Amino acid sequence: MTRPLIALYQPDIPGNTGSILRLGACLGFGIHIIGPAGFDMTDRALKRAGMDYIEMAALTRHDGWEEFEDWRREENRRLVLMTTQATTSYVDETAQTFTAQDVVLFGRESAGVPPKVHAAADVELTIPMVRGRRSLNLAMSVAMVAGELTRRFGL
Repeated sequence: MTRPLIALYQPDIPGNTGSILRLGACLGFGIHIIGPAGFDMTDRALKRAGMDYIEMAALTRHDGWEEFEDWRREENRRLVLMTTQATTSYVDETAQTFTAQDVVLFGRESAGVPPKVHAAADVELTIPMVRGRRSLNLAMSVAMVAGELTRRFGL
């Protein structure tokens, strides 16, 4: 069965990425990391957060945006960008928010994603927050969306 995938655009914080890899391993989501990351992928903090689950994670690395986009188009996967700039909630049942062919992309902790990534997105969704708040922790955001994907598509 085809399931959505989770992608991280140039992640900055190894602890978040390790936690996301662990989450992916436990819930069965493929994780794609679009480089360059803001840390060495052998970083101790990455290993500490991901523990031995990193070895179990279905991890795919892409050297850069163009390589990822070539792969995504070849696989015929829709790009769903999670962004604070969107107006549609990721849990909006009427918006056809997710399909099994999606790659759900999260931006870097420090800067989100550049305009070219926004332009490439087929859909932009947000996690609703209290007015005046900037953003949630990346690992928390991925966990919330992964929970919704699991609810919709199963394990």
